Amino acid sequence: MTVQELYENLHGDFQEACKRLLNEKMVANFVLKFPTDPSMQQLRDAVAASDIESSFRAIHTLKSVSGVLSLTQLYKVAWDLTEQLRPRLDQADQGLLELVEKEYALTVAAIKEFADSQ
Repeated sequence: MTVQELYENLHGDFQEACKRLLNEKMVANFVLKFPTDPSMQQLRDAVAASDIESSFRAIHTLKSVSGVLSLTQLYKVAWDLTEQLRPRLDQADQGLLELVEKEYALTVAAIKEFADSQ
């Protein structure tokens, strides 16, 4: 599998990722590091602790990382949860959180498949 095929599978924007990260090799290098980013686990921990501020920071970071990598589907659901948490008045919406979890799992699984094919 090529990195471009990975992006096609994830409905990401490969061309935009290449613009941001300069070339295909850099995109591959950074996308392979994505599963080690701690933001998703930080979000899970913050939600479990009912810590709205930490939940916001974690999802905002996940949104930013997925945006830089042009992982469009994950970015969209992370954006929705970020905006829900932005006022810092309510806990994370469970429906939005489930969408983030689902898209995150799909993204990580696809990246691992890509890594295994290298």
